[in-house]
Amino acid sequence: MTAAELGAAVRSGQTSAEEATGAYLDRVAEVDGQVNAFLHVDRDTALAQARAVDARLAAGEDPGPLAGVPVAHKDVFTTADMPTTAASRILEGWRPPYDATVTARLRQAGMVVLGKTNMDEFAMGSSTENSAYGVTRNPWDLDRIPGGSSGGSSAAVAAFEAPLATGTDTGGSIRQPAAVCGLVGAKPTYGGSSRYGLIAFASSLDTPGPLARNVLDAALLHEAFSGHDPRDSTSVDAPVPPVVEAARRADVEGLRVGVVKELGGEGYQPGVLRRFTEAVELLESLGAKVVEVSCPSFDAALAAYYLIAPSECSSNLARFDAMRYGLRVGDDGTRSAEEVMSLTRAEGFGPEVKRRIILGTYALSSGYYDAYYGSAQQVRTLIKRDFDAAFENVDVLVSPTTPTTAFPLGERTGDPMAMYLADLCTIPANLAGNAALSVPCGLADEDNLPVGLQIMAPALADDRTYRVAAAVEAALADRRGGPLLAGSAFAV
Repeated sequence: MTAAELGAAVRSGQTSAEEATGAYLDRVAEVDGQVNAFLHVDRDTALAQARAVDARLAAGEDPGPLAGVPVAHKDVFTTADMPTTAASRILEGWRPPYDATVTARLRQAGMVVLGKTNMDEFAMGSSTENSAYGVTRNPWDLDRIPGGSSGGSSAAVAAFEAPLATGTDTGGSIRQPAAVCGLVGAKPTYGGSSRYGLIAFASSLDTPGPLARNVLDAALLHEAFSGHDPRDSTSVDAPVPPVVEAARRADVEGLRVGVVKELGGEGYQPGVLRRFTEAVELLESLGAKVVEVSCPSFDAALAAYYLIAPSECSSNLARFDAMRYGLRVGDDGTRSAEEVMSLTRAEGFGPEVKRRIILGTYALSSGYYDAYYGSAQQVRTLIKRDFDAAFENVDVLVSPTTPTTAFPLGERTGDPMAMYLADLCTIPANLAGNAALSVPCGLADEDNLPVGLQIMAPALADDRTYRVAAAVEAALADRRGGPLLAGSAFAV
């Protein structure tokens, strides 16, 4: 049953929110010991939330199409009724005093929070191996990564522990996990979903978004938490694009599709390129007009990102100083505040977080700011111009979501550059602030693991990504006689 179908069943009285929540909690108890998707689950609190939703429905209230549907939250969104740690020791056990806007809006929509999902610490990583609380495993192959940084959310949905999950996308952290777990994952237009209550990594890039098993479910979740928020200074004061309507349209007749020349070729897994090429041919057979597009500045996107994002992380993570909340190490009354701060950060931050703080602090330092951070921002401008030029001639751009399928756990942990390459295709859309989405487009020949098709659209044209994704999803389902996730070892 899809999330949309479950919501309809709850609202019609065929089932209750409490029954649905109980079933998913049972599933978590059954399989999460193998997957480690969740960092925190509170059965009693979740069931109490579900009963409250049932009471709202019984009183005649209609919170919306996802009322009574459980959701898993990435542990980077604040939740007043459960811990929020960003998968870091430095926030171990911290209970925020307020809900993030995303959290609050989904509660208002009648959704039930199952718990908080694992992630790369402070959203820094592409494999969910950087968590202070253990790795998360891909339900397709438990010896492989589920992507990152939203790997707990992607694994929870792929293992049928939750029908929907939230994630954040700073450089691909929703789309890449979606691709390697056979899911739909969307990065809304920057500013289209509120960052209020989101523990910041890189403030000019962080974007909350949905993870789901199909396009319509992703669109419904996207619509439920999006929209202007005056508490977020970067929030766009504009209507939410009609993503649900677009997901139901599933038609690409006459749409102009640009294949990005720079996002493919050498270094890409052959099976990934084959599925991508087939997806492009499928779009053409459905009536889309396909052309090749060159975006030359995309070649510099990875380098620019790994100056901009660490620089912003260096600034944002300075707030974790052991003085106000979170972990405090060495405070025995004999040490100065500076010593306690140093000891706490040494123990509380993991290796990848420390690496990025050091990189960012260096890039922002006197004498290097213009050469590194300033130059990276200039590249960012060039990337946006490439997008703008491309969208004068096409409606959407497409590429593989990530160059390979899910790689084995531990394969890249000793090689940061190899790890960073997982986001090669996704980073440009983050730097430009455009809308982008990953939809499954088949399984790679070499390993029978999922491949994702990335669809990119101009800012505030998120509906175009859902329209194309829905068309691909419907056509591929017709071909294989069922959804992609039927091949997962955890399918039920």
